[in-house]
Amino acid sequence: MSDLSPSILITRPQAAAERFEVALRAAGIAVPVTISPLIKIVPTGEIPSLDGVSGVIFTSVSSVEAMADGGLPAWCVGDATAEAARARGWQARAAGGDAEALCERVLADARRGSVKGPLLHLRGRFARGDLSTRLSAAGVPTGEAIVYDQKLCGLSEDAKALLMRENPVIVPLFSPRSAAQFAAEVAQIEVSAPMYVVAMSAAVAAETQDLDAFVLKLLAHPSAAEMIDAVLGLLDASDHVEDR
Repeated sequence: MSDLSPSILITRPQAAAERFEVALRAAGIAVPVTISPLIKIVPTGEIPSLDGVSGVIFTSVSSVEAMADGGLPAWCVGDATAEAARARGWQARAAGGDAEALCERVLADARRGSVKGPLLHLRGRFARGDLSTRLSAAGVPTGEAIVYDQKLCGLSEDAKALLMRENPVIVPLFSPRSAAQFAAEVAQIEVSAPMYVVAMSAAVAAETQDLDAFVLKLLAHPSAAEMIDAVLGLLDASDHVEDR
């Protein structure tokens, strides 16, 4: 590798970060990866009753993992969440990767008669999109239950050291809350590294406005696959394609 070869900093919760690193490696990306979770997932330990519920809504893999195995229809925010739900017995169907697409998918299925009764949104303490209220107002009765918490964490010393070098650092940011925490953490150190930031959505990008990013890329369609493509593109942009 060259002296100024790039690296990747993943700030997702630990399990999600490890899954994303595996996906990066499968895509042929071989540059160093540092994992420094800015959010720690803590299950509440309370499994809500599904009596009277005809289906559930999962907006993250963490919500799937916080539940017992099930067999009900499950509307999932994206492919990774749907895959995790299927592995645990749920009849999972994936939406387009964000809350808007998920809401539209549920309403479209309701119009087709695929939603037979009340739904339950299983989520973390911090969530966006207000799905249960919107779906209920649109004629699909939907409750919600908090099945995990998201505790904020600071950047690790390894992550800080990475950002204080001169080597480019590619930072994929997946959620508005982790993006806001990243911006707050970066503001407390002297960053020397050119930061190539990829935002999963406009809401995520909005939290990075104060970052002194060399490049800020916004995904057109929020998905893990497109995030990987964006990382590949930024490796090209950093002029170290040979280091992949």
